[in-house]
Amino acid sequence: MLQIYEFIVDQTAKGRSFLLFFCLLMMQTPSFAQNSAKITIQKKNISVIEALKEIEKQSDYSVGYNDSQLKNKPVLNLDLKAATLEYALSQILRGSGFTYQFKDKYIMIIPDKKLKETPTKKVSGIVIDENNEPLIGVNIKVEGSSEGAITDIDGNFNIMAPQGSTLSFTYVGYTPQTVKITDKNIYEIRLASDTKQLNEVVVTALGIKREQKALSYNVQQVKSDQLTTIKDANFVNSLSGKVAGVIINSSSSGVGGASKVVMRGTKSIEKSNNALYVIDGIPMYNFGGGGSTEFGSKGETESIADLNPDDIESLSVLTGAAAAALYGSNAANGAIIVTTKKGKIGKLQASVSTGIDWLKPFVMPKFQNRYGTGSNGKSDGSTVWSWGPKMGNSPGYDPNDFLKTGAVYNNSVTLSTGTEKNQTFFSAAALNSDGMIPNNRYNRYNFTFRNTTSFLNDKMKLDVGASYILQNDRNMTNQGQYSNPLVSAYLFPRGDDFSLIKNFERWDEARKISVQFWPQGEGDLRMQNPYWIAYRNLRLNNKKRYMASAGLSYQILDWLNVAGRVRIDNTHSEYEGKLYASTSTTLTDGSTQGHYTVNNGQYSQTYADVLVNINKRIQDFTIVANIGASYSGVTSKELGYAGPIRDTGMESSSTTVVSLKETNVTIFWVSCFISRGESCIT
Repeated sequence: MLQIYEFIVDQTAKGRSFLLFFCLLMMQTPSFAQNSAKITIQKKNISVIEALKEIEKQSDYSVGYNDSQLKNKPVLNLDLKAATLEYALSQILRGSGFTYQFKDKYIMIIPDKKLKETPTKKVSGIVIDENNEPLIGVNIKVEGSSEGAITDIDGNFNIMAPQGSTLSFTYVGYTPQTVKITDKNIYEIRLASDTKQLNEVVVTALGIKREQKALSYNVQQVKSDQLTTIKDANFVNSLSGKVAGVIINSSSSGVGGASKVVMRGTKSIEKSNNALYVIDGIPMYNFGGGGSTEFGSKGETESIADLNPDDIESLSVLTGAAAAALYGSNAANGAIIVTTKKGKIGKLQASVSTGIDWLKPFVMPKFQNRYGTGSNGKSDGSTVWSWGPKMGNSPGYDPNDFLKTGAVYNNSVTLSTGTEKNQTFFSAAALNSDGMIPNNRYNRYNFTFRNTTSFLNDKMKLDVGASYILQNDRNMTNQGQYSNPLVSAYLFPRGDDFSLIKNFERWDEARKISVQFWPQGEGDLRMQNPYWIAYRNLRLNNKKRYMASAGLSYQILDWLNVAGRVRIDNTHSEYEGKLYASTSTTLTDGSTQGHYTVNNGQYSQTYADVLVNINKRIQDFTIVANIGASYSGVTSKELGYAGPIRDTGMESSSTTVVSLKETNVTIFWVSCFISRGESCIT
C-alpha cells in the first residue's frame, strides 16, 4: 500500500510539474514572439525619434516615448540589417540615457536607471560670444533631467551633471549649442550670433520698417498665422494671451462686438483708455463701440472689427510712449500697427479657408432650487422674487433652457499673383453667425483688392488698394437691465414653470393684435418676457463701408527717398429700433402701441501724409532721420427720429436728433536717430 501511495504521489507531482512547465511556456510565448521581428535601418544622420518610428513600421509594436526628452538627442548613423528587435533598440538608445521595456504590444522608452545611478560631478565654465565677451543669463540645462543653471554677470556657470550627459546652452539672439560632458570639469563655451533672428524687421510708427535690434523701445510682433488659427469675428480678441502687458476686454455684445485694448494699465477715468489702431501706417478713427445705457441695452460693433483677419500680414504692438510718439496724444494709450497683405511674385496662388465655431456658455451663475416664488419664506403675492416657501418638487429651470448653441461660420478665399514689376492681391470673405441668445445675428462680407507696381528702374513704386464691407446685425445685447433678455431669464422665479412663457405672445381679441404673455408682471425690476425681448424688441443695424488708399514713393538717392500717402474711409450706417405694442411702457415713453427709432449716420475720414526718409552712413556712424507732415480730417453726421406710437401714428412731439461733428488735425514731425554701426532702416 505504501508503494502504491508513493507511486500515485509521484505521478501527481509529475503531472503538476508538466502543467507548471506548460503555463510557463505559454507565458513566455510573447517574449519569443517579440524576438522574431527583424529590423533593417541603414541611414545616416537619423534622429532617435525617426529611428523609433522605423521600429514601429517594421514590427507589430507601438513605441511610447516623450518627444521633448528625445528631440534634442544627437543624430545617429545606423547600419542595421535584419537585426533583432532588442539589438536594434539598444543601438538606437545607446548613450541617450534611456532604455526600453516591453509591455504587451507596446515598447516603452524609459529613463535608464543605471545612468541615474552614475555619480554627478560639479561642472563649471564660462560662456562667451564671438568677440570673447561674457554672456549674462545664458540658460543651461542637463538634457533628460530637471537640473539647470544660468550664467552670472561674468558669464560663469556651475552645474551638477553626471559624466556622459549632455548640456544644452540657449540664449536669445544666439544659436543653441550642446556639449557632451567628459572627464573634464571646466569648459569654455562660445555661442554664435543668430543673424536671422537679430536682423528681424518690424513695422513701427508711420509704417517705417526697422531692424528690431536697432530699436530703443519695446515692439512686439504677431504674425498672421497666430490670428487665423482660431478666427474671431473681431480679430482684436485673437491677441488675447499673445502680447505681454496687453489686456483684451471683450464686450457683452457677442459675435462682432467691440473690444477694449488696455496697455500699461488704465490711465483715465472719464476718457477712453483704448489703444490707437493704425492700418498700413495710417491711423484709423475707430467709430462705434459705445453701446447704449441700461434702458436701451443696445450692443455695438466697431470699425476695427470690420477687417478680415485673412488680409492681415502682421501686427506690431507699440506699448511705450516713445514707440508711438509720432502719433501724438492719440497714441497715449499705445498703438497697434496693422500691416495688410500684398501680392507676391510668382504664379497665381489661391487659398481657401473655412471654419465653424460652436458657442456655449462657459460659466453660469449658481441658482438655488430650494425656495419658490415669494419673499421672506412666504407667498406674499410677489410674482418676481424667488425666496418664498420651500418647494417640494423643483421644476428644475436652468437659464441654459433659454440660451441655445451658437455657431460662427467663416469662409474666405484669397488670390495672389505678380511679376517683378507688378503684384496683385484679392480676397473675399463671409462671416455668418447665430448667437447664443435667440434671434441674435451677425453677418459680414469683405472684399479687398491691392496692387503694387514699380516704375523707372524700380525707383518709383505705386501702391493702391480698396476695400468694400457689408455688415448687418440684429439684437446685439449690451449690459443693461430693461431691454436685456438675460435679466429676466436669470431672475425668473424658481417656483414657476418656464415652459409656459416660451409661447411669448397671445392674441388679444379686443385689440385685434398679439400681445406679450408675461404672467409674472413687471414687478419692481420692470422685467419682460425674455422671448418677447428677443423677438419683439428688435435692434437692427446695417452698415456699408468702403476704403480706398494710394501710396507713391520715389528713391531719389541710395540714402534718400520721399513717400506720400492718401486714404479715404467712408461709412454709412442705419439703425432701426422696433418696440412692439404691449412692450413695457417704461421703454415706450408711456405708449401702449409701441415705439420706433431710426437713425442714419455718415462717417468719413480723410488722411494724407508726406514723408522724407534719410538713411546715411558717415564713416562709423549711421544717421536715420524722418521728416514729414500729415493731415487727418474726421466728419460724422447723424440724423435720427424716435418716438412713441399713438393710435393715430407717431406723436408730433417725437424726438429728432441731428448731430454734426468735424475734426481736422495737421501735424508736422521730425525724428532723428544716430547710431554707430550698420544701417537700421530697410
